[in-house]
Amino acid sequence: MAYGYMDTRDHRVPAALRAPLEGRTWREFAYLLLNLPMGIIGFVYVVTMLSLGAGLLVTFLGVPVLAAGLAGARGLGVVERARARGLLRLDVAEPGPVRAKGQGFMPWLGAQLGSGVAWRHVLYCFLHFPWGIFSFSVSVSFFAYGWGFLTYPLWQWVFPTYAHQPGLQLYGDGNGNGWWLDSPSEVALAACFGLALVLISPWVIRGMAYVDRLMVFGLLGPSRLATRVTELESDRGTVVDTAAADLRRIERDLHDGAQARLVALAMDLGLAKEKLHEDPKAAASMVDEAHGEVKLALQELRDLARGIHPAVLTDRGLDAALSSVAARCTVPVSVTVDLPGRPVPAIEGIAYFTVSELLQNISKHSGASRATVDLWQSGDRLMIHVIDNGRGGASTAGGSGLAGLAERLDAVDGVLAVDSPAGGPTTVAAELPWRT
Repeated sequence: MAYGYMDTRDHRVPAALRAPLEGRTWREFAYLLLNLPMGIIGFVYVVTMLSLGAGLLVTFLGVPVLAAGLAGARGLGVVERARARGLLRLDVAEPGPVRAKGQGFMPWLGAQLGSGVAWRHVLYCFLHFPWGIFSFSVSVSFFAYGWGFLTYPLWQWVFPTYAHQPGLQLYGDGNGNGWWLDSPSEVALAACFGLALVLISPWVIRGMAYVDRLMVFGLLGPSRLATRVTELESDRGTVVDTAAADLRRIERDLHDGAQARLVALAMDLGLAKEKLHEDPKAAASMVDEAHGEVKLALQELRDLARGIHPAVLTDRGLDAALSSVAARCTVPVSVTVDLPGRPVPAIEGIAYFTVSELLQNISKHSGASRATVDLWQSGDRLMIHVIDNGRGGASTAGGSGLAGLAERLDAVDGVLAVDSPAGGPTTVAAELPWRT
């Protein structure tokens, strides 16, 4: 109860009044204060190393000096990312290491000089110096004048007395001529002005901290191309693993299902052939049994083919294919497909198998009495919602089937979200790109 009461009180205070005392404001203010010394250190370092390296380029010594300077700039980037992580709560991924094409000192030099990440760190040091001066000056000015004028009534007495009243001299000379904040109205006006600055300061600080976030994220993190390449490599691995798992599943189903039935069928037909002349009735009975086995084997082969890629999906699209899947589900399922057209075949197939697997989970594990499936297009995304009124508790953690399904969707820039509290209901939302 105490925690709920405190949370309610906090939310009743307007954000404009909370902001000057919030931890975020003070953390970002500390970050802006450190901008000046860090900007000076970075600027002096890169100017010194680049100037020294450029001056020595007439000899071979300039090349390793430049390479060392670039490597040191990346070291400064480590410090800046740590500072942003601690004070701005900005978690920027570490850029990948510089990969030299070969072993030895010369390949290392070439890799350092050709590293776009290192040169972006140098650019950051150049840009951060003037920005550090500006952000430091503005933040300190707002902080000092705001809190100074707001608390002025408390420390007015420290000033020397002129005209029988102490006060802060805004301008004037040393002979008593000028303007002092000494009358009660002037003191109150100064306090109101300070209050206004105090209330404005957090938003000024947050605005400048946002610029720092952009600089750190854009210049000190991995390049977008490198990030995309890493994502594609990870997705490629997921696709390969998924394809291998599907092949193993198909092989297992063939070996344990249809193939075993066909082997048994061949043996039964062989026995029936031997008994055909000796005991026609027994042979006819065995042929009847073999006929039943043929029907079961054909049904298993149809199910297996449907699991690979159903013909109805190719011929009639998601609406008919998902209605067919829903009809085989042990739980009554309502299917609504509102699509203006058909997505590309790859996305259509993934959407089909996503809904199919979710309905299988509902049949096996949910204990639900009904379920609904909705598909629609939103912009350039295919949206899927599957809802059941079962016992809940579904999760993508722990290597579950939903985790594997989420990995499959992620491989094509899709998203899977599961909301399944204990006691239900369970809502699974999936997004897929309309085209890839």
